[in-house]
Amino acid sequence: MKNLSSKVYQYAFINLGEAFKRFFSFGMLRKQGLGKRPRFKKKSKSDSFTIDNCGKPIELNGWSHKLPFIGIVKTYEPIEATTQKITISRQAGDWYLSCSYEFTPTSTPKTTEVVGVDLGIKTLATLSTGEVFESVKPYKKAQNKLAKLQRKLSRKVKHSSNWYKAVVKLAKQHRRVANIRKDALHKLTTYASLEPRHCCHRRFECVWYVSQP
Repeated sequence: MKNLSSKVYQYAFINLGEAFKRFFSFGMLRKQGLGKRPRFKKKSKSDSFTIDNCGKPIELNGWSHKLPFIGIVKTYEPIEATTQKITISRQAGDWYLSCSYEFTPTSTPKTTEVVGVDLGIKTLATLSTGEVFESVKPYKKAQNKLAKLQRKLSRKVKHSSNWYKAVVKLAKQHRRVANIRKDALHKLTTYASLEPRHCCHRRFECVWYVSQP
């Protein structure tokens, strides 16, 4: 514990306090809180910690960054930002850096006043302009590979070194499926928000009927 910064423990208790505030935030018309009851954060699941520079700003320039209490770290993409605190998390064996910073947004010229979005089942979405966004279906395409990795994992001795390696490989494949799904949604929302001034969507509740014999 002496090797870690005190900021790691301070932000852990701050986040726990905010979680309990949301859980106990009852109102006159709200019987439940804004969030669920905080659960114990198990090791190796959702690993993350937050650090700051004791009130001083943290400068992020290029690919290499000097973080307080850690040192020089390299990122996959260049970052140009000035922030007060940084959260570092681990997903499927890889480390990610997240931060918030201020910037001046630039407005884009709008060619369409209003566009409607119809979310479908066979297709991802259909716009009122006639454009159709096909569903990517990443899980269906990766089912065979996921099944193969799952079988390899089941044959390993639990908690052995080879078992942990198989767990990371399976987690990376699941993360790839999730990233493909997020990428398709981001592309759709970005396209629908850049062109028109207003965006409207229609939603239906799907009900499946089973005929009685």
